Amino acid sequence: MINVIETLIDYIKNSSTDDPPPRPHIGETMGCWLYFTALAEEIPALETCLNTTTNSELLKLVQDSKNLAESQIDTLKKLMIKEGIPLPEIPATKPKSDPNSIPLGAKATDSEIANLISVKIASNIVMCSTNMGQSIRTDIGLMWLKFHTEKIILGSKVKILMQQKGWLKIPPYYYPPGAPHNSN
Repeated sequence: MINVIETLIDYIKNSSTDDPPPRPHIGETMGCWLYFTALAEEIPALETCLNTTTNSELLKLVQDSKNLAESQIDTLKKLMIKEGIPLPEIPATKPKSDPNSIPLGAKATDSEIANLISVKIASNIVMCSTNMGQSIRTDIGLMWLKFHTEKIILGSKVKILMQQKGWLKIPPYYYPPGAPHNSN
């Protein structure tokens, strides 16, 4: 069986040199730019969610998601500036508002907010996986691994809350033709 930690340590040891890293290739550059853009668009959506819900557990997850997005965007920004990769525009932040003053027809439900966060996390995880696979530079690959792991940890917290609150959308179960199944 493969020991993931030992494999990762071996990878880092074998990839580390005293030579300066090469310039990021076009795939690494595009991955940084797209993920930065995804996070930059995610943050105002999360701010809107913070202004919409009053559920304390959901507020904590939305704030955690926003904090993680801001942390990751800060890491990316430093790398991109250092490497001369142009930064995309960042949307303006949303002002704080009272969730109780939003009319019901314009207000997202807690379930909708939780599912939005879940979908954003899933999308971010796929982007991190893709970018990890395209990275040749060890430092950039490890950055994607860190981002990937952070999003998985946050995603597990979101999933637990969604299960507890009944917000998790589950597709129909699959039963192969001819297989016995309950109609529950």
